[in-house]
Amino acid sequence: MFLVGLDTTIVNVGLPTIGADLSAGTRELQWIVDAYTLVLASLLISSGALADRFGRRRVFQLGLTLFGAASLACALAPSAGALTVARAVQGMGASMLSPVALAIVVNAMPDRTERARAIGVWASVFGLSMATGPLVGGALLTGPGWRSLFWINAPVIVIALVLSAVFVPESRSPRPRRLDLPGQVLLIAAIGLWVGVLIEGPRIGWSSPLALAGYACAVTVTAAFGWTEVRRRDPLMEPGLFRSLQFSGAALGAVAVFVALNVTLLLNTLYLQQARGWTPLAAGASVLPLAAGATVCAPLSGWLVGRFGARPPLLLAGGFLTVGGLCLVGLDPHTSVPLLLTAYLLIGTGVGFANAPLTNTAVSGLPPAQAGVAGAITSTARQFGAALGIALAGALVTGVAPAALAHATRPGWLLTAACGLLLLLVANAPPKKNT
Repeated sequence: MFLVGLDTTIVNVGLPTIGADLSAGTRELQWIVDAYTLVLASLLISSGALADRFGRRRVFQLGLTLFGAASLACALAPSAGALTVARAVQGMGASMLSPVALAIVVNAMPDRTERARAIGVWASVFGLSMATGPLVGGALLTGPGWRSLFWINAPVIVIALVLSAVFVPESRSPRPRRLDLPGQVLLIAAIGLWVGVLIEGPRIGWSSPLALAGYACAVTVTAAFGWTEVRRRDPLMEPGLFRSLQFSGAALGAVAVFVALNVTLLLNTLYLQQARGWTPLAAGASVLPLAAGATVCAPLSGWLVGRFGARPPLLLAGGFLTVGGLCLVGLDPHTSVPLLLTAYLLIGTGVGFANAPLTNTAVSGLPPAQAGVAGAITSTARQFGAALGIALAGALVTGVAPAALAHATRPGWLLTAACGLLLLLVANAPPKKNT
C-alpha cells in the first residue's frame, strides 16, 4: 500500500526536471501524472472483483509483477509519450493491489471496533506514502536523477512478492460477482473524458467546438454508465448503495479529500520550484508537516471511529482542511515559510482524520464477502479525486509565467477550502441503512 500511494505523488516533485529532460510542457506533465491515477481509478472495482473470484493473493502477486515491469519501463522511457504509456500500465498493476490489501484487513478483523482501528493504521500507511512521496522524490532527484523515481520500486516489489508468498493466505469470496465488462468500458471512458477535457481545456479553449463536444461526450457516457448499471444483474457499482446519503457522502468525501491533497501537492511543487527557485529536495521537504499530520492523525482517527463513530473525525477533517486552504488564498511570491508550513500541517491533519471514517463507512456498506469490491469502491473515489485534483490544478497554471504563478494558484487554495466544507456537510449527513 505504501508503494501504491508513493507512486501517486513521488513524480510530482520531479515534474520540472522531467519536463526539461523530455521537452514536455505542463499539459504533457499532467498526463504523465494522471495516466497512472486514471487507469488506477478505472480498474480498481474490476480488480477487486477478480480478486474475490480467482484469489486475492494470486491477483495481488500478478499486480506486483505488472507494477514492477511497468516501473522499469518508466525508468527507461525515451520520451514523454512513452513515459505516459508506461505510467498507465503501472496504474493497471496498482489497481490489483489496493482493494486486495483492504480486503485482507476487513476479513481478518470481523469485530467492528478492531476493524475501525485496523483501517486507521491502513489509512495511516497510505496517507504517509502519499504525503512523503515528494520528499523521497526530492532526495532522489538531488542524487541519481528522475529515472531513479522508478528504479526504487524494483527491490520493494521483489521483497513484497516473497513476503506475500510466505505470509499472505489465499482467500476468495464464496459468492463472487460476475465481471461487468460494459460497465467497466463505460467507466474508463467517463473518467478519461472528464479528466481529459480538464487537462486539454487550456490548449483547445474552454468554449471551443472541440471542448463543447468533449463536454457532451462526457455527459453522454456518464449517463450511459448509469443506465447500464441499473440494468445489470451484477453491476460494476451497485446503484442501490448510492440511495443511502451516508454511503454517497462517504464516496463524495473521499473524492474531495484527494482533490484537496493533490491540488496542494502539485501547486506546492510548481510554486516553490518555479516561482521561488527552491531545489526539488527543499520543495519535497516542505511537505513534511503535511506528512506528519496525515501519519499521526490517521490511527487516531481510526480509534475515534471505533469509539465514537465517524462524525467526530470527519468534523475535525473538514475543519482542518478548510482552515489550511484559507491560509493560502492570499499566496504571493514572498509568502512566509512559517505560514506555508502551517497550512501544509493543517491540510495534512485534515487528510489524516478523513480517510478512516470515510473508508469505514464505505466498507460497512457492503457485505464482507465482497470485501474486494468494497475496498475498490472507496479506492476508486480516492484515485478519481487524485486525477481530478491534478487536472484542476494544472488547468490553473498552464501557460502561466513563473512571476504570476503564485497569484494563479489562489483559486486552487479556495478549492481546497471548499473540499473541507464539503466534508463538514458529509459529517452531518443523517445516517441511513442501505437497502
